[in-house]
Amino acid sequence: MCKIFSDNKVMNIKEKIRVVPDFPTPGIQFYDITTLFSDAQAFRETIDAMVQIARKFEPDVVVALESRGFFFGPTIAYQLDVPFVPVRKKGKLPYTTYQETYLLEYGSATMEIHTDACSENQKVLIVDDVLATGGSMAAAINLVNHFHPKEIHLLFLMELEALKGRKKLSKYAIDSLLTV
Repeated sequence: MCKIFSDNKVMNIKEKIRVVPDFPTPGIQFYDITTLFSDAQAFRETIDAMVQIARKFEPDVVVALESRGFFFGPTIAYQLDVPFVPVRKKGKLPYTTYQETYLLEYGSATMEIHTDACSENQKVLIVDDVLATGGSMAAAINLVNHFHPKEIHLLFLMELEALKGRKKLSKYAIDSLLTV
């Protein structure tokens, strides 16, 4: 967890996230961030904290994963005055793409990025809402690596420590605002 804000502010943000047991399947604890968005001050504090973390990295471009990463990535890019690049589910981008397939708990999924989305030798910040097992982020990293970035930094709203996604992504600098 990043220590940019006081523990009280981080706790305020954490308290705004609803935990829904047994969703989408029994045994899963789903962290519903829509309740965070319904509190303007908590959402502002969240964005401010994530922007402060991102600013230290000095990215040339911000990439975010569909769909919940889109709540944070464009706003962070806007605040840093750098381009935003979406990583989308297969078939959602209108131009030629690089594709990456990754495993899910019950099958697989494919993500895409436009072939002209980034340039070589850029510092790339990749943003998503939750670091769980690291599978979708690893796929996004593979997509970004097509552009031969200078550096990749990962930023999450929250990290689910028990699922050990950080270990899978240990080659990269990782920041998460909250740890649960």
